[in-house]
Amino acid sequence: MRWSEAFIPTLREAPADAEAVSHSLLVRGGFIRQLVAGSYTMLPLGQRVRLKVERIIREEMDAIGGQELILPTLHPAEVWKKSGRYDLMGDNLFKLKDRKGTDMVLGMTEEEIFAMLALELFSYRQLPQIWYQMHTKFRDEPRPKSGLLRVREFTMKDSYTLDIDLPGLDTGFEKHRGAYRRIFARMGLRAVDVEASSGAMGGSESVEFVQRSDAGEDWIVSCDNCGYRANLEKAVSAVPAIDDGPSGELERYPTPGLRTIKALAEAHPEIAAPERQIKTLVYYVDGEAVLATVRGDHELHPQKLADATGAGTVRPGRPEEIRDLLGADPGSLGAVGVEGLRIIADPSLRGRVNMTTGANTDDWHFKGVSVERDIAVTEWADLRSVEGGDPCVRCGQPLEMWKGIEVGHIFKLGTQYSEAFGVYVQDEAGVSHPIIMGSYGIGVERGMAAVVEANHDEAGISWPVSVAPYEVVITVVRADDAETMAAASMLYDDLGAAGLEVLIDDRDERPGVKFADAELIGVPYRVTVGPKGVAAGVVEMTTRRGLVTEEVTLSEVRTRLVSLITGQRGGV
Repeated sequence: MRWSEAFIPTLREAPADAEAVSHSLLVRGGFIRQLVAGSYTMLPLGQRVRLKVERIIREEMDAIGGQELILPTLHPAEVWKKSGRYDLMGDNLFKLKDRKGTDMVLGMTEEEIFAMLALELFSYRQLPQIWYQMHTKFRDEPRPKSGLLRVREFTMKDSYTLDIDLPGLDTGFEKHRGAYRRIFARMGLRAVDVEASSGAMGGSESVEFVQRSDAGEDWIVSCDNCGYRANLEKAVSAVPAIDDGPSGELERYPTPGLRTIKALAEAHPEIAAPERQIKTLVYYVDGEAVLATVRGDHELHPQKLADATGAGTVRPGRPEEIRDLLGADPGSLGAVGVEGLRIIADPSLRGRVNMTTGANTDDWHFKGVSVERDIAVTEWADLRSVEGGDPCVRCGQPLEMWKGIEVGHIFKLGTQYSEAFGVYVQDEAGVSHPIIMGSYGIGVERGMAAVVEANHDEAGISWPVSVAPYEVVITVVRADDAETMAAASMLYDDLGAAGLEVLIDDRDERPGVKFADAELIGVPYRVTVGPKGVAAGVVEMTTRRGLVTEEVTLSEVRTRLVSLITGQRGGV
């Protein structure tokens, strides 16, 4: 492709709303343009990258036995209602009516539709199956931001395993884990797999693949010593035991104006240090009021509460709801003596005595609280949000916390969708069983953005060869010089004949502009052709990563580039 004929609208300034490096560079480099918030046009350079990412995914999915198909995006709402996710997905699900008044939705994922397709399977002999697609999805994000990292319309590779038994599910799950590791490595990412919450997808287990980046929205907890890794929504840590001494008597005492853990600890350090307090929070899980209790120096993670209760929606109680429920305002709440409410306690409170908590009367607290004597705990569940420096639950070493971009997620769904849609097959004995499903997703455009976040410098993007829009850019220093242009055109034809993807910058622009544009769009190798070099039979070859330049003879540049590029096409 000749740059003079290509549509590559580079910009010198970043868009005003760019929060992430990838957003800025993909817009500036002429890869994408925003139509509305969360919806982007793929310009020619962006589409070339996108297709390469899809090719890598397809190759690895095909290698594990995947069969590609494509399903509709427009779904009848009754399908989502049947699975229970029409309401569960809330406002994130695009909902509309057709001209006949029928409720419809735009799919944000397709477990329901794949389950319905599996109704055509009848026997265990037809299993296992791996089905996948590259498909447009829609999600009504309340705050689309960061370019391609959080959008409302996107391409997802979603795949599904269908098995007769749990060992088959495990096999399909591990096949996908291996395929995902290879996919992300080939894309130039160092994504790691971490334990994760299954959230609204459901199922027994899920694993996220996360690329470390400050642009990410996920917090990851990891241990360098033993390799433990988990999303903060799922992470656990060891909690050192505390000696409370002998159990004391329950006593109510005044605490005027003390409405925070810190204020109470400062006023009564002898009995109310943060680790000796019980924090009581009111949450509504699927509309039901529950009391969630954690240690005073700990924070509750709402997703852990959702996972513990199996709830689709979780929200904090509003001030007026809390007062109607318990008779006091936040800061004076407690679970001592409370009846008729579900009380969920974090295990760090199990066996604790001589604790302090609110008395459900403003400006009053209890001391001498024995958790298991004075609080009617309904269930114990991990609610605590892990913090950096906590001891690892496996080896006791300090945990690290870091931000990352979720680039893939794999789920063991089990039978929830097959049971909802009546998807059963017969085993060898003729007994019917619900098909066991797994679900596996990769966001294509988010993956592109993650590659940029991991591969850039101050000058622009530095694409790995495997996903670069072009592999070589020939920068013609003097396009108006006949001999220079002739040599550059000959080299362009020669490299193209060798199977390389080449962009020749034949524009009538200053060399500095051409160099800046080449570095901005991130083509892995640049060959600079100028009058002096042509006269001497040499060109300059610059490796984009590190911007290392060397002089190479015209006669050997083809051999050098073919050797370098073919060795990197499979991934870095």
